[in-house]
Amino acid sequence: MGILAKIEDRPTPKEVYNWRVYVSAATASFASCMIGYTTSFIGTTVSLKSFKDEFGLSSMSASQASLIQANIVSLFQAGAFFGSIFAYSTAYYLGRRITLWTFVSMFIVGACITFAAIGGNIGPMYAGRVISGFGVGGCTMIVPIYISEIAPPAIRGRLVGTYELGWQIGGLVGFWINYGMTQSLPYGRNQWLIPFAVQLIPAGIVLIGSLLFLRESPRWLWTRGRREEGVATLCWLRKLQPDDMYILEEIEMMDLQIQGLPSGFLKPIRLALTDSKVLWRLFLGHMLFVLQNFSGINAINYYSPTIFETMGVTSIKTVDLMTGLFGVVKCIMTILWLTVLIDKLGRRTLFLFGGTVGAACMFVIGALIASNPSSSTTNSSLSSQGIATIVVIYFWTCVYITSWNGTPWVVNAEMFSQASRNVGQVGASMSNWLWTFVIARVTPNMVAGMGRNGFGMYFFFGAVTVCAVVFTFFLVPETKSVPLDRMDRLFEVKPVWKAQGLVMGELAESSLEWAKVDRKDEGEAERVDGV
Repeated sequence: MGILAKIEDRPTPKEVYNWRVYVSAATASFASCMIGYTTSFIGTTVSLKSFKDEFGLSSMSASQASLIQANIVSLFQAGAFFGSIFAYSTAYYLGRRITLWTFVSMFIVGACITFAAIGGNIGPMYAGRVISGFGVGGCTMIVPIYISEIAPPAIRGRLVGTYELGWQIGGLVGFWINYGMTQSLPYGRNQWLIPFAVQLIPAGIVLIGSLLFLRESPRWLWTRGRREEGVATLCWLRKLQPDDMYILEEIEMMDLQIQGLPSGFLKPIRLALTDSKVLWRLFLGHMLFVLQNFSGINAINYYSPTIFETMGVTSIKTVDLMTGLFGVVKCIMTILWLTVLIDKLGRRTLFLFGGTVGAACMFVIGALIASNPSSSTTNSSLSSQGIATIVVIYFWTCVYITSWNGTPWVVNAEMFSQASRNVGQVGASMSNWLWTFVIARVTPNMVAGMGRNGFGMYFFFGAVTVCAVVFTFFLVPETKSVPLDRMDRLFEVKPVWKAQGLVMGELAESSLEWAKVDRKDEGEAERVDGV
C-alpha cells in the first residue's frame, strides 16, 4: 500500500473523497489560522518599543510593564476558556455552522475594539482581548466537532488535522509579519497596529465562507429531527444518491445511534457527569492535553527567544531568525502529519513513538544545557554543546509536531458518541486553554529556578513525557478508521491495544452481511422479472 492509501472501515465509493468535504474542512479550519496568528503575534508586538511608548510602558517600572503585558496576553486566554464553555449552548441550539459564524463574529468585534486603544488607552485593549479570546474559545470547541462529523472515516484524521495545520500556518504568518514590521517600517504606531489589523483577514474568510459555502452537520440535523435535510446534506457531502448502499449504511448507523439519545439541553451534561463511560473519556481527553502541554512545546512556543539565548545565541537578529525557522519546521512537519501519518500510522502509534523519542530528546537537551559552560556567557560564538542542543531541539520539534501536537485534538473530536460529543469537545477546549495558561505562567519561573539556564525544566518535561507513553499504552485505544457511530463499542473492548482490530473485524463481518442481503434481493428481483 502507498503512503497515502486509505484504510477504510468498509468498501467506499471513490466519490466520497471529493472536493466538497476537503473544501468544507479547509474553510472551517481558517478559524484556526485566525487562532494561530492571534496567539503568535501578540507576544512580540507588546514588546515593541513603539507599543511600549504608545501605552506608557516605557516610563513604568519593569514589574509594572511586565504585568500589563502579561495581562494583555492572559486575558485573551481567560476569554478563550469561557468562550469554549459558552459554545456548548450555541452548538446545541443553533448548530455547528451558525456557532462557528457567531464566534468568529465575536472575535472580529473584539479585534475592532482593540483599535480604540490607539492613543494609549489600555481599557479597550483589555476589553478587546477578552472578547476576541471568547470568540477563539468557541471556535476551538466547534471546528473539530464539525470536521469530524462531516468526514468519511478513512480520512477523518487528515481532515481534522487541517485544523492543526491552520493553527501552525497562522502562527508562522504571525511571526514573520512581526519580523517584517520591525525590519521594514520606521518606528511608529503602524509597527504594532498593522499586526493587530491582520487578525481580521482569516476571520473574514471564515465569516464569509461559513455563510456562503458550509452546510450544517448531518448528524446535528438528525438530533434536531430534521432527518430529510440531514440525508440531503449527507448526499451532497458524499456526492452520492440517497439509494446508494454506502449512504444507506451510513443512515442506518446514524439512526441506530440517535435512538435513545438524551433529549434537551441539560440531559447530555447530566449524562456526562453520571455515566462512567462518558466520564472516563472526559478524563482521557483532559489528560491528553495535560500531557501535551507539559511535554514542553508551549514553553518553547512562548519563550523560544529566551530559550535560544540560554543556549548561547546572543545576537538578537539570529535569535529572531531561529525562532522564525522554528515556526517553519513546525508548519512543514504538520503537513507531513496530516497528509500521511495520522491516518496511515494511527493516533495511538504516533502517541507512543512520539512520546518515547520525545522523552529521550528532552533528557539529552537537559544534559547538554547542564554541561555547556558557555550557555550563560556573552560569547558571540556557539559552543559545540550549544550547537548540539539546538539541533536536538529542532529534531524534538519534528517528532513532537508529528505526534503529540495535533493528535489530542483528533482523538477528542472523534472518541465521543453523538450524545456526548458537544460536552466532550467543551472539555477538550477548556483543558487546552487552562493548561496553556498555566504553562505560559510557570515557564519563566522554571527557567529561572530549575538549575543553571533551566536545565532541570527539560528533565521535568522528559519525565512527564515518559508518563504520557505509559498512559497511552494502557488506557488509550486506537481510533483510526473507526466510524463515529462505533466509538462506544471501541471503548468497551479490552484490552485497549486490541480494541481497534476487533471492532474493525466486526465492521467487516457486518459489511459482508449487507452484501449478502443485497445480492439476495437482486436475485429475487431477477426471478420476478423472469416470471
